[in-house]
Amino acid sequence: MFSFFTAALRRIVRRREVAPAALACGLLLAALPAQAREVTDMLGRKVEVPERIQRVLGTAPPLTSLLMVLAPDSLVGLNLPPQPGDERYLPAGVTRLPQVGSMLGHGATMNAETVLALKPDVALAWGGEISMSNVDNIVRQFERIGVPVLFVNVDTLADWPRAFDFVGSLLGRGERAAQLGGEVQAALDKVQAALDKVQAARRTRVYYAQGADGLSTECNESFHVEPIALAGGYNVHRCKPSSHVGMEKVSLEQVLAWDPDLIIVQDRAFLARLGADGPWRNVRAVREGRVLLVPRTPMNWLDRPPSFMRALGIQWLANRFYPHRFPADLNATTRAFYQRFYGVEPDAAQLAQWLATPALGTDAAAAAPTPAAMPAPAPEGGMHHHHGQH
Repeated sequence: MFSFFTAALRRIVRRREVAPAALACGLLLAALPAQAREVTDMLGRKVEVPERIQRVLGTAPPLTSLLMVLAPDSLVGLNLPPQPGDERYLPAGVTRLPQVGSMLGHGATMNAETVLALKPDVALAWGGEISMSNVDNIVRQFERIGVPVLFVNVDTLADWPRAFDFVGSLLGRGERAAQLGGEVQAALDKVQAALDKVQAARRTRVYYAQGADGLSTECNESFHVEPIALAGGYNVHRCKPSSHVGMEKVSLEQVLAWDPDLIIVQDRAFLARLGADGPWRNVRAVREGRVLLVPRTPMNWLDRPPSFMRALGIQWLANRFYPHRFPADLNATTRAFYQRFYGVEPDAAQLAQWLATPALGTDAAAAAPTPAAMPAPAPEGGMHHHHGQH
């Protein structure tokens, strides 16, 4: 995946004839002093970049999402195609950008010829533990095409305020970066303060259902489920992830044995499998209607990609897990968050769809949900709890 530049670069060089006069002109221009500056990226690497940066490539979806809200005019490409409805919240120019794939994360593999055609001034790569084994390889690939690459740490939600500050300083958007980073930090602080005294044995037990069959999930130590932990939830699949990709396979029998208090669903198609006549009705959380569908417009509130949207997602989850400890007005919170990050407030119908408890056994994409609370909560946490060893 990370050797994608080499062969493509050779093809480009082979098929371009360079006239002697043009070559001489190129050498003369190369000899002229360039306006450049040295910056230190979030891995501590010193990198020379142009004094004025106007075109930026995000090499993974979290970094592209950062640019979308901090400096959308600088973005040169998308890692993933926009989904229907995204256009309401993103600048028109962003939704029309070419799709360039990714170097890390889901989506197509990034292509060297496309990158060269976009002429980015710099590229942003995913830093932190998730990409440490690939840092040298990524650096070599971009050195071959002459594009400076800077690593930005976005492994955890707590990294995002620093990430905004770093990219804001790089692009001369410091004030906007401070506002966005401040929003993320405020959400973290607010949730932590509210849930600080929840006892471990009283935490809401959560099963995180992914895929059309709902039987792909994440180990509790995976970065994919960080929002569940931040919101005070207890992820029932206790293990170390087999890879950064995640999507660990489990059986329905395992889910029944875990007996989760609540199920978080990522795939709309899976809701249809939770109907009255299906085997999932044997799961207590399904029978009691304790199922949440993750909103994903214009980006997922929890994961894939993991982004600043988690700052809203953890408030949503904290309220659903512990309505007495975190009695947020989610309509107002969501409107304010979207206004700050996207400059657009969702309307009442959109809020109702995102924040409603989905009707089980229906196609959530086609259904017209109405705002609904979770079933009557228990005194602590809003769920039925187990007091045994977790």
